[in-house]
Amino acid sequence: MSQTVRSFLRLSSVSLVFLIAWTSCQPRKTGLTQVPKEPDYQDTAQWYISDRQAAADIFYVLSTETGDYVLPGGDTCHYANTYSDSLRTPLYAEMHGVDSLVSGQLNFYAPYYRQCSLQSFESDSLTAARMPLPLGDVRRAFQHYLKHLNDGRPFILAGYSQGAYIMLELLKEMDEATYQRMIAAYAIGIPIRESHPHIVPATRADDTGVTICYNSVRDTTCAMPGWEKSRVAINPVNWRTDSTPAVLITEPSPLLPVVEQKKDTMKIRLDMATGLLIVDGFTAQDYILPLIGREGNYHSREIWLYRDLLRENMALRAASF
Repeated sequence: MSQTVRSFLRLSSVSLVFLIAWTSCQPRKTGLTQVPKEPDYQDTAQWYISDRQAAADIFYVLSTETGDYVLPGGDTCHYANTYSDSLRTPLYAEMHGVDSLVSGQLNFYAPYYRQCSLQSFESDSLTAARMPLPLGDVRRAFQHYLKHLNDGRPFILAGYSQGAYIMLELLKEMDEATYQRMIAAYAIGIPIRESHPHIVPATRADDTGVTICYNSVRDTTCAMPGWEKSRVAINPVNWRTDSTPAVLITEPSPLLPVVEQKKDTMKIRLDMATGLLIVDGFTAQDYILPLIGREGNYHSREIWLYRDLLRENMALRAASF
């Protein structure tokens, strides 16, 4: 396995990374901040693609791997620059890591995009002001994917954290013909409170056209503010939507230093009052997200913990489609 996958796993698979870097951004003025150059999705360098000649695809929108950084001249940039090698590195590491962990034999497509910095989520007003830019990028990438890369195949839509919020917007905007080709949508690490005809909660392991959502915590007090009460929630261990517990055993990985991992036997159950996934028995090092995280919230582990189950489930839903 490559060094990028090792780095990705060492950060507990999809942790949000606080990144401060000088960059040779090619900015344009907006009046509020400087914005990096718009990605050109006809350029293959603006994509991470694993074409396995499979009959179905995964379209993945990655999580937040960017922090505010200072530009030459002293201005602060709040968006990833997809043309800067230093800022692309953590984006690539996540996309390559997720592909290696969950894709199996499926094709994998993930666009680089001008994601918001982690600091953009310190307040609702900042998030609302900055999210339209990354949403616009991924919207254009998804349309390019459908027109030029997908070739009519059924697909899984997947997103994690910031990427899951963006993915939900793609799901709501889909025309019916496109939605009918969607195997399932995996909205990992966010709450879903809204209703929409295309947001159909998954109720078992093999239903299709549905949305899968979960958020893992040690107990309900560890949820990030406002993340309780998701109307879409499922246990990714037993694929049930009730409180029936399931046992998850994580084996140490040869890709990670021994000091960072233990063999854990955990009991996983849904809390019906909040829709949170309660994880009992997790003893490995707890990565706490900078700025917005709290102890006992396993947001940074949402793919790593359930990686084998997600890979098997994506294959099962694709086969059932």
